[in-house]
Amino acid sequence: MDDNITIIEGPPPVFEPVQDGWALSLGEGPYLPLTLLTRLRTFNGPALVERCYRRWRLNQSIHLHYRNDLGLEEKAPIVAARSINTDDGHVLLLWIQLDPQKVRLELDTGDDEADE
Repeated sequence: MDDNITIIEGPPPVFEPVQDGWALSLGEGPYLPLTLLTRLRTFNGPALVERCYRRWRLNQSIHLHYRNDLGLEEKAPIVAARSINTDDGHVLLLWIQLDPQKVRLELDTGDDEADE
């Protein structure tokens, strides 16, 4: 089934708020969807990006299929994809969209001393 990119093992993906103006412009419709970025290590990033492009060329959607923190399966539409090579292998960057009414964001300020 080519309409999903599935995370088979490992922890749930970490979603980051999008800071890029081009990615924010991906939302259309009566409400603005929440566009988030996740970074996934993969064996063959370029092949996964090509799978996304094939679906989009046919005007079809592709989803990220993953398990959330509770272990429940979820799907999120992928709206952009990019593969980068690192010293540790391929990293797949996926921009996904979630319904802002159904998402709870946790912001990390990076200040560990404030948590104590």
